[in-house]
Parts: sequence; structure tokens; C-alpha cells
Amino acid sequence: MPMLDVDGISLYYSVKGKGVPIVFIHPPVLTSVNFQYQMEELSQEFKVITFDIRGHGRSQYSRLPVTYPLIIEDIKNLLDHLKIKKAIICGYSTGGSIVLEYLLSCADRALGGIVIGGMSEVRDKYLKQKISLGISLANKDAVPILALSISWSNSNTENLFNKMFNEALKGDARNIEQYYYYSLHYNCTHQLEKILLPILLIYGKKDKPLNHYANLLHDKLPCAELKFIDHAKHQIPTKASSVLNESIRHFVHTQTV
Repeated sequence: MPMLDVDGISLYYSVKGKGVPIVFIHPPVLTSVNFQYQMEELSQEFKVITFDIRGHGRSQYSRLPVTYPLIIEDIKNLLDHLKIKKAIICGYSTGGSIVLEYLLSCADRALGGIVIGGMSEVRDKYLKQKISLGISLANKDAVPILALSISWSNSNTENLFNKMFNEALKGDARNIEQYYYYSLHYNCTHQLEKILLPILLIYGKKDKPLNHYANLLHDKLPCAELKFIDHAKHQIPTKASSVLNESIRHFVHTQTV
């Protein structure tokens, strides 16, 4: 089991394939298992890198609060460990916000970004309530409830559900709450025009609460391509993996020819 020591914290990560490196970032509660289909398929052409954020899955509890800057430092340390100077940074849901912050804070370590159902801020009532519920449940040490609900909604087979659920159960409530809290209050909308690297935005057409954020990012990012996936909701990495993977292939090949 590959582990990276970062300031005394053991971070679990996986690497598969060769070629252009792509780093995948998961949202709260979920783990790197969320990108199983990307690991399996995209590793045939690219170097696919996944990891469990501190206090999630197989990564250790972090005494430092889990924030986007801390997660970004962990990604940079992982890239250094793998001797990779630049990578495509890809995030799902709130992981997409981390992609934006990464491109704002260390564009020199990126080839571009991919945002899957992500946002630059949380401004609508639905999303605020959803994240606030996650904070409340984590605060009450109800990680099993969160793990069950989120793993169920993101899985499309019994086998994947079992893997997602069992890994999510390992998460530490304190770090999960911190990740949720930072996500709720993060806002980089006013800085989006500073991101000059190419970004692929991918959203489910039926993911109505997030469509507003898709259009907001597309309008404000200088080099963004927006793609809506027909008949898809929010859980794109698992439930619309074929279309997602093909879109990622096309984007990466276009940016690295």
C-alpha cells in the first residue's frame, strides 16, 4: 500500500499508467475509490494519480485543519515524490474548487484543470443546506450515516458500493467536518479571470442546482471549455464514466500535442 509521509502524516496514494499525469481530487467523505473507473480506463493512456485527503480513507488524521491550501501542499509534495513537475489537476464536486485554487496559487505546477460538477463559491440555498448537513452530521460523529448515503448515491454496482462504503467509514469526523466547512465558505469567483490555463468544465445536464455554477465558471474563466452530459446528474465519475473519460482524453490530447 503506497504511503507518503508529509510532516508526520501518512497519505495514501495510487499511481497507474504512463504518460501525461492527471491528479484526481475527491470531495468530503468519499475517497480515491470514487475514481476507480478513471484509474482503470485512463491509465491505458495517461499516468493516473489518486490519493486520500487527510483524515479520509486510508490517510491518517491530520492535527492541522483540512483546508484547500493544505490539500494543495499535499498534492505538490506527492508530485515531488513522484518526480513530476506539472500535471493536469482534476477535481469532482468540492474537489473542483480545489482545482481552481490550485491553478490560482501554483499555476507553474499545472498543465491545466478539469472541474467535474464543481463551483467557485457556494451561493445557492440547496448547496448551502447540503454542505451544512454534512458539517452537522460530521460534528455529531455520524460518519457512518454520511458514508452510507454518499457511497450509495455515487455507486452503480454492489461491488463498487461496498468498496466506497468501507473506505468512507475509515474517515475521521474532525477532518471531514473541516473539509466541509472550508468548502462552504470558499469563494474565488472574483479571481477567476486570473486563471489563464485551459480548463475543462464537465456537468450533468440533469444536475440542475450545479448548472448555474457551470455557466458562471464558463463566463468568467478566460480559457474554459464547457460540456454538459445528457441524462447525467451529479455523480459523473461513476455514473457517466465513459463519457467523462472520453472527454478527459480529448482535453488532455488537445492540450499536450
